[in-house]
Amino acid sequence: MAPSAPVFSNHGCRLNAYESEAMKELAQGAGLENAVIVNTCAVTSEAVRKARQDIRRLRRSHPDAQIIVTGCAAQTDPGSFAQMPEVDRVIGNTEKMQPATWAAMAPDFTGETERVQVDDIMSVRETAGHLIDGFGTRSRAYVQVQNGCDHRCTFCIIPYGRGNSRSVPAGVVVDQVRRLVDRGYNEVVLTGVDLTSWGGDLPGQPRLGDLVMRLLRLVPDLPRLRISSIDSIEADENLMLAIATEPRLMPHLHLSLQHGADLILKRMKRRHLRDDAIAFCEEARRLRPEMTFGADIIAGFPTETEAHFADSLKLVAECGLTWLHVFPYSPRPGTPAARMPGVAGSVIKDRAARLRDAGAARVAAHLEAQRGKEHVILMESPLMGRTEQFAEVILDAPREEGTLNHVRVHGHEGGKLRAA
Repeated sequence: MAPSAPVFSNHGCRLNAYESEAMKELAQGAGLENAVIVNTCAVTSEAVRKARQDIRRLRRSHPDAQIIVTGCAAQTDPGSFAQMPEVDRVIGNTEKMQPATWAAMAPDFTGETERVQVDDIMSVRETAGHLIDGFGTRSRAYVQVQNGCDHRCTFCIIPYGRGNSRSVPAGVVVDQVRRLVDRGYNEVVLTGVDLTSWGGDLPGQPRLGDLVMRLLRLVPDLPRLRISSIDSIEADENLMLAIATEPRLMPHLHLSLQHGADLILKRMKRRHLRDDAIAFCEEARRLRPEMTFGADIIAGFPTETEAHFADSLKLVAECGLTWLHVFPYSPRPGTPAARMPGVAGSVIKDRAARLRDAGAARVAAHLEAQRGKEHVILMESPLMGRTEQFAEVILDAPREEGTLNHVRVHGHEGGKLRAA
């Protein structure tokens, strides 16, 4: 019977998805067999709960496999995962990207290794540009350009899972994108933990806009470039110039806004106020009228009153947000917010539902506004693609996965456009 290839279960953000792909290559290169790797997320208590649930499920379906747990939850709380009877090994976020870690778990390794390998993430000073050839699909690929975060928002545990901000040098990023384009990818997404801090630790302290402009100049065959979640207060002049002048930069930005009330933003230790968010959206839309925005918003942050929450609801309209990621607040042990006076769980749930309803209404309005318009969509499957603004489109007839196609929208249903 042939040995089984490692199975990966990825949780959380796009950066985790990227790193899972890099780990697949490291595991295959080491000859790892009959293993299950769970790449966890720690952004909320619910994310950690789901990771534990997934580990138990995977043990039942793979009773003889070696179960390896990594990712942010493993980095921030390795002991609790090591105590799970289903888990064989726990490795940290730095260790998971090192070839030697995987070689030590291969069947032909004869030395001894520790069951828990999690070092101090704050001591890490570099982020390697892991060159991968793709994501197992023919649509889009993600490229890690930054890791970690130097900020300490009071609700966030992620810096303790990812460490301080580190940037991948621009030349490495350009090489990575060229490889992906050569393999036929029509869209690349730049990703990181705090993307707009890219370059702060590099010689000359370049900015994210410099990287975007350089990429588009040096990789002229790249049809579409996206940037993932950004902190709008850190948007630099060249990023705004790219928004205004570079049609290959997609008109879709996901913003880390978190709240609409100034007092709550201050208690979160965010670096912007509501007027800053509104001004950024107005300027970006002035430069690129077809620009759409997604945003992260937390419902029920400690001390949030109904009036504070109303400011978040109003922000959805005032910023012209379309794609909302709503997070019901959940305390993360070790963060300052966990010690603040909390909001009742039933109230948090209600406010999150109201935010999601507002988001659904904004999506419906956006989709209706596309009726009769032409779009170039990137096919993710034979019958589904996405517009430049990231709306899903269901086609009347199949097209080749990974290709770009001109279509005309004739309607929408179930939160998706219909086109021919």
